[in-house]
Amino acid sequence: MTTTSTNSSVSVTTPEHRRALVVPGLAAAVAGALAATLVAAICKGAGVDFATPDGADPIPLSAFPMFALTFSVLGLAVAAGIRRWSKRPATTFLRTALTLTAISLVPPFLIDVDRTSSLCLVMVHLVVAAIVIPTLTRSLARSAVRG
Repeated sequence: MTTTSTNSSVSVTTPEHRRALVVPGLAAAVAGALAATLVAAICKGAGVDFATPDGADPIPLSAFPMFALTFSVLGLAVAAGIRRWSKRPATTFLRTALTLTAISLVPPFLIDVDRTSSLCLVMVHLVVAAIVIPTLTRSLARSAVRG
């Protein structure tokens, strides 16, 4: 005898569903890290030094891909959790990610760097978000349609 559960609040995650989210999510994380590095390099080339007035070392170029990749993978983990426990994972993830992105735009203005450095940091955040968020949202929407 086979029993089928119709509880719609819990989704079954198969290896195929995980791959459908993880593969594009990791690709977007790498693309976001590369884009963050490119934007930071362009800013540095234009004379932005990302240095603090107190004489501390400026933010090194190598920090940009590291942080972009780290937080993109964290976003992927959030997407996986939302996919697992939400009835509308794409919508829930999009709202969550946009809220977290908005919050991430505040610290560049709180750290002790000049205004141009702050604006470049905001640009880096927005470029990474513009790559990662739509990719994860589309992946979640596709997996919801497949069931």
